[in-house]
Amino acid sequence: MIESARSNVQGALLALLAFGIFATHDVVVKIVGATYAPFQIIFFSVLFSFPLATIMLMRDPTEGHLRPVHPWWTALRTTAIVLNGFSGFYAFSVLPLAETYAILFIAPMIITVLSIPVLGERVGGHRWAAIVVGLIGVMVVLRPGGSSFSLGHLAALTSAVGSATASVVVRKIGREERSVVLLLYPLIASFVIMACILPFVYKPMPLTDLGLVGIISLFSFVAGLVMIWAYRRGDATVVAPMHYSQILWAAGFGYFIFGETPDVLTWVGAAIIIASGLYIVLRETSGRSRTTPVLRNRSPRETGSAPRIAAMLRERAERTPAGYQALAKRGPTP
Repeated sequence: MIESARSNVQGALLALLAFGIFATHDVVVKIVGATYAPFQIIFFSVLFSFPLATIMLMRDPTEGHLRPVHPWWTALRTTAIVLNGFSGFYAFSVLPLAETYAILFIAPMIITVLSIPVLGERVGGHRWAAIVVGLIGVMVVLRPGGSSFSLGHLAALTSAVGSATASVVVRKIGREERSVVLLLYPLIASFVIMACILPFVYKPMPLTDLGLVGIISLFSFVAGLVMIWAYRRGDATVVAPMHYSQILWAAGFGYFIFGETPDVLTWVGAAIIIASGLYIVLRETSGRSRTTPVLRNRSPRETGSAPRIAAMLRERAERTPAGYQALAKRGPTP
C-alpha cells in the first residue's frame, strides 16, 4: 500500500514535470510565432526532428514495408495531425496561453464523441451530460457573436478537433499498422506541405531563432519520455488528470513573460471545461463505464513537428495480447 502510494506520487510529479515541459514548449512557440509564420516554424521544427526520428526508426525491430495497411485511415490521421500542427501553433502565437489551453481542453469530449462512429463504442448519459457541460464552457470562453472571437479561436478549435481525430484513428489502426508508418507519414507530410508554403512566408532567421525552433523539437521529445516514466510509475487515475495542470503553467507563464491576464469569463469557461473533462476521465477510471476512449487515447496533442516516442512504444506493445493486457492494467501511455 505504501509502495503503491509512493509510486502514484512519483507518477503525478513526473506528469506535472512533463506537462510543464510541454507548456514551456508552447511558450517558445508563442515567442517565435510573434515573428515568423507557423508554416516556417513547423518546417524547421520537422527538419530538426528527423535525426531524433531516425534514431527511433533504427531501433524498430519489426519487419515490413512502409505502405500503410489502412491507407485511408492513415491519410485521415496524417491530415488531422498537419491541421493540428499549424492551427495549434497559430493559436498559441496570437491568443493568450490560458485561453488557448481552455479551448484545447475540449479534445477529450471530441474523442468521446468520435469513438462512437470510429471505434463503435457506447457513450452513456453521464458522459453525454459532461460533453454538453463542456460545450457550455467553450461558449463561455469563445462568446460567439462577440468582438473577442477571432481567427485564433477558430484555429484553437481546429487544433482540438485535429488532435482528437488523430488520437481516435491511431486507436482504430494502431494494432495493425507499423509504428514507423504512423510516425513517418505525418513528419513527411508536414515537411512537404510546409516546404511548399515556405517561399511565400519565409523570413530570414538568425541562429538564435533557429536555436529556439530546435528547442521546440527537443522539448516535445523530452516531454514524451517523461510521460512514459509517469505512466510506468503511477496509475492512470492519478497521472491522466495532471493534463489539466497546463492551465496553471499557462497562467504563470502568461502573466510573468507576456503580461497576460485573462478575463473572468475565460477563467469561468476554463473551469467548466476542465470540470467536464475531469468527470469524463474519472468516470472512465472508476470502472463505472464499460468503455474508456479518452483514457486509451490520453496523449498530448500531435503536431507533426516532432516524433512521438510514447505513441511508438504503445503501438508496438499493443501488437501482442500480453502487451495489450499489460497496458490495460498499467494505464495508457501518452
